[in-house]
Amino acid sequence: GIICASDPLALGAIRAARRRGLAVPGQVSVVGFDDSAFMNCVEPPLTTVRQPIEAMGRAAVDLLCAQIQGGEVPPGELLFEPELVVRGSTAQAPRD
Repeated sequence: GIICASDPLALGAIRAARRRGLAVPGQVSVVGFDDSAFMNCVEPPLTTVRQPIEAMGRAAVDLLCAQIQGGEVPPGELLFEPELVVRGSTAQAPRD
């Protein structure tokens, strides 16, 4: 399988695999990142990792507003859980 840093890179990986005669997902699975628009409209539909963009943006705005108002801004990092969106570019691994 191939895991790519972005959905466009994943589409390129699918194209490269096909040029080499490999079936996606039959012989190789491909996963992208970001759940870009129209990834469910490509062939095969791309399995991808979706980030919680709205929650991330909301948290950033909340922290910025608190800082502007002189409030306490907690140190450290915020963690957000991504979601795996399984579509047609991946298959289960063959069993021995």
